Amino acid sequence: MRAGSRCRRATRAESSPSTRVSCARPPTARSRADARASTLRRAMTITPRPAPPRSAEPPVLTGSGAVLKSLELLGVEDVFGLPGGAIIPFYDELMQQSAIRHILVRHEQGAGHAAEGYAAATGRVGVCIATSGPGATNLVTAIADAYMDSVPMVAITGQVFSHLMGTDAFQEADITGITMPITKHSFQVKRAADVPAAIQAAFHVASSGRPGPVLVDITKDAQQESAPFVWPDRVDLPGYRPVTKAHGKQITAAAQLLAASQRPLLYVGGGVIRAKASAELREFAEATGAPVVTTLMARGAFPDSHPQHLGMPGMHGSVPAVLAFQECDLIVALGARFDDRVTGKVAEFAPGAKVVHVDVDPAEISKIRAADVPIVGDVRDVLSDLSIAFQELAASDRPDLTDWWERLQGLQERFPLGFSEPTDGKLSPQHVISRIGELTGPEGVYAAGVGQHQMWAAQFIKYERPNAWLNSGGAGTMGYAVPAAMGAKVAEPERVVWAIDGDGCFQMTNQELATCALNDIPIKVAVINNSSLGMVRQWQNLFYEGRYSFTDLETGDDARMIPDFVKLGEAYGCLSIRVTKPEEIDPAIALALETNDRPVVIDFIVSKDSMVWPMVPQGVSNSFVQYAKDHSPVWEEE
Repeated sequence: MRAGSRCRRATRAESSPSTRVSCARPPTARSRADARASTLRRAMTITPRPAPPRSAEPPVLTGSGAVLKSLELLGVEDVFGLPGGAIIPFYDELMQQSAIRHILVRHEQGAGHAAEGYAAATGRVGVCIATSGPGATNLVTAIADAYMDSVPMVAITGQVFSHLMGTDAFQEADITGITMPITKHSFQVKRAADVPAAIQAAFHVASSGRPGPVLVDITKDAQQESAPFVWPDRVDLPGYRPVTKAHGKQITAAAQLLAASQRPLLYVGGGVIRAKASAELREFAEATGAPVVTTLMARGAFPDSHPQHLGMPGMHGSVPAVLAFQECDLIVALGARFDDRVTGKVAEFAPGAKVVHVDVDPAEISKIRAADVPIVGDVRDVLSDLSIAFQELAASDRPDLTDWWERLQGLQERFPLGFSEPTDGKLSPQHVISRIGELTGPEGVYAAGVGQHQMWAAQFIKYERPNAWLNSGGAGTMGYAVPAAMGAKVAEPERVVWAIDGDGCFQMTNQELATCALNDIPIKVAVINNSSLGMVRQWQNLFYEGRYSFTDLETGDDARMIPDFVKLGEAYGCLSIRVTKPEEIDPAIALALETNDRPVVIDFIVSKDSMVWPMVPQGVSNSFVQYAKDHSPVWEEE
């Protein structure tokens, strides 16, 4: 197996520095929720089941049977997939067992995003399955998305017979080669005997260190042949040793910088959520008294209601969060990667700040901004150690942050997050989204597509807990919302799950509504319908003199309305509603919240002239943040 595996690249090596398939409908979400309540209360980690006791004669299983047995031992309960020729042997055995529930999707990309949503909502590894060739390549977008956002996911693909590989056989594609740049690791299995070790290793790699997607490609003959099933005592991956415990000297150096800082800032990235470190973050933040910003990927890692929270930084971040970077003297970056959407023009980003950079992936440290104190380690452990070290130093001489907080609170008062009501008679998208959040509450799960509605959902819904906000941050994948919400609802059937989508994104993956209706997965879909590709249109308005080139989708009520989303939703078995007046917003959301026997689609007709503010234009300093069009704050001299 090892000889056939492929490692993506050294930067991720992190070395030391189911329900039986039948014609009957599956159990309802409510009955499944009751049956799995105890499972959902356990820690959000992979909980492998005890390996079968070793005997003189291990059981002989087909390669397909070995895949199923391995998944069962790893605690997998739900998988998302679509069968095809090269994966038929696996699917033939899948229907003969009941430990693992298989969700039949309508497109492999939907399987990948559903696995992502499952993982992002729980912290457990998501699993998707596809056949060879186009089935496997349809997973590529979701795999790339998971790679960019560090989502623990295992993709299992069928491959043509091993003796046909390299001959351009029917539906052959070198999927391990294709995905090498976008997977954390890839395995290609050509023998049934190698299946258990490959599956076990794939889950270990996907969930340890910096999480990410792992591909396991299994030839058809490896699925069909039989071999003794031997479960490895441990994962044996020479060279893969993620560093989780930080060096003590680096912890001390970081604590010293923090104790001496007059204007510190805690820059919180998605790594804090992946590391399940929200409790440690709060303890650390309250110990230091420092302001906190949470990136797009970190929304919910620190409660929005907490007085130390400044909001989201970046291109569409709050003015206090954006300017805090420009005026701070120390950045403590926690599981964040200094993405261009956060930094703006890097050369002019946080000009007076020193940097403490904490990340489990050494490749991220000093990649964009040089770190004065680099700390390689699991951010959860680092926060605990750093909190202790700081409090020891600050016991006798605690830094005074009064002036710093007066400046930041002044910015909060002068530049609160808000919006202007549309003048064209259409709904305000910001108001619609804020009411979804207010009526649903913090225990809901919100999955967004990509574009204006994504930014409004990040801004106007208040996130009080981790794993409540799911989105495609790094890749910016249109079509993410519906299948990701489906995966989250399968993982968390007791929670309300919303897909907040745009009319453009919704048309890319709405076929998964059929999957939801047939499998009793009652997600709620809010289509923020501005009849256009909204974010592209905003840029065309601001930077291309209003030349709206090919961004009109004609889905609104003043256009040809192709498609009609209400009729589309009804065709998929959903409760479907159209909302065009402000007084209809709350009743429609309330009806959606009351409906749990089928998916719900609400077509909110909103203004196409609404824009996302604040905004930092691409390629300029964050100091040029605009609070609204042609309106930038007037700064004091630095």
